[in-house]
Amino acid sequence: MNNENKVLACVDRSPHLDNNIANTVADAAAWAASRMNAPLEFLHILDRHPEIGSSEDHSGAIGFDAQEHLLKELADKDAEKTRGMREAGRLFLNGLRERAIAAGVLAPDTRQRYGHLEESLAEQEAGVRLFVLGRRSESAETTQRELGRNVENVVRALHKPILTVTENFKAPQHFMIAFDGGEVTRRGVDMVANSPLLKGIPCLLLMAGKPDPEAPKKMEWARSTLEKAGFSVSSEIIPGDTETVIARSIQEHNIDLLLMGAFNHSPLRKLLFGSRTNELLRSAKVPTLLLR
Repeated sequence: MNNENKVLACVDRSPHLDNNIANTVADAAAWAASRMNAPLEFLHILDRHPEIGSSEDHSGAIGFDAQEHLLKELADKDAEKTRGMREAGRLFLNGLRERAIAAGVLAPDTRQRYGHLEESLAEQEAGVRLFVLGRRSESAETTQRELGRNVENVVRALHKPILTVTENFKAPQHFMIAFDGGEVTRRGVDMVANSPLLKGIPCLLLMAGKPDPEAPKKMEWARSTLEKAGFSVSSEIIPGDTETVIARSIQEHNIDLLLMGAFNHSPLRKLLFGSRTNELLRSAKVPTLLLR
């Protein structure tokens, strides 16, 4: 295996929620790593400047000795909290590592680092084949943690495929490509055809939106490319509101993985980066693979 082609699962340990999302990310990442025979790494981002909360009152005028003692006390508390965060994160990552091993992944790696989510992932990108992130569903409890809340910012910062998942991941049985005939989704079709990730899983090619006289020709290319790679493919061209058509087709065809493009010049750009996409990602019950 090439360590420069790993699956990177970015996981979140929130004190306000249980670990359902983290477990889901671990399950999805383990599935992807196994399918692609790729190394798996779990990455946990720690806050760069953890806040120290205390009920003690440090206000008022104090002498130099008392001030020096207070600063040392606060520094000691800060160091103690940092050690506690790192230890809690280590145990959290070890649990996910064991979960991935139980799913059949050999020697998954773990890493903790301080920083901001987008910057940290962008720094890792050169060695990553697929990112896996969690996102909160509409019914999920509000959290101030970055994962899920800033999916759009992460997508803007990265250029590799990003698999975003909600609760209770299961291995996909049917996947759909939201195909617009543009450069990004054409590259996506090529990627699917040449990757072991989705081999053997039936595919629905869906073209939605404004009527396009070139649509049948574009769809025939995509269908032929996938069928030559051994995929079982069905295709549909459905005019109408893109988000509505995608959501309805997911339900009607029992789709459990959606692939869609994410690029500035894609006709799906407004869908991906507009508020409507945020609504789609929040409400969708299926994992979504965003292609760059």
